[in-house]
Amino acid sequence: MEILYLGNEILRQKAKPIEKIGPEYKQIAQELLKVLNEEKGVGLAGPQVGLMERIFVVHVSGDEPRIFINPSIIETSLETLKYEEGCLSIPNLYADVIRPAAIKVQAWNEAGKSFTIEASGLLARVILHEIDHLEGKLFIDRISEFKRSKIIEKFEKAEAGKDKAESKRVKSRRAKSRLAQTESPESPKEES
Repeated sequence: MEILYLGNEILRQKAKPIEKIGPEYKQIAQELLKVLNEEKGVGLAGPQVGLMERIFVVHVSGDEPRIFINPSIIETSLETLKYEEGCLSIPNLYADVIRPAAIKVQAWNEAGKSFTIEASGLLARVILHEIDHLEGKLFIDRISEFKRSKIIEKFEKAEAGKDKAESKRVKSRRAKSRLAQTESPESPKEES
């Protein structure tokens, strides 16, 4: 599983409900958690790795890893909180986002067992952020157009820098390869 980045059209598509939660979803959930841990994130949704199904995982500090399949928001608090958010699909860029302070969500786990959770604070925020991914939305859709354009500009600039760095590495490898070929000792010539 590889994370998809801003600009990939898959991130803007709505994920499909999972019709039957079979044993393969335990493996999918474990793979999502593995990527989440490797990337040091707090939430990861299926669409972020190209899986267009309604599944996501969260692992907030001080809480157990959680798996949500086909989640639906039952209730949100009237109270809202502003908090800085980031996203593994838009690395190293952050913005303040206003979301409900508390939520009640119903979902299924990887074993196909239904559950309801009431969450507040960071856990509520991460769940809402991941549900947005299932709807084809990113956190930058919840900020002003001006701030959104600045984040997109910074992201594109960072990506262009990565492309230039990769191009330099490729050119350097090619140059070293050519140099190695010219410096290699010639095989002895046959005398006639």
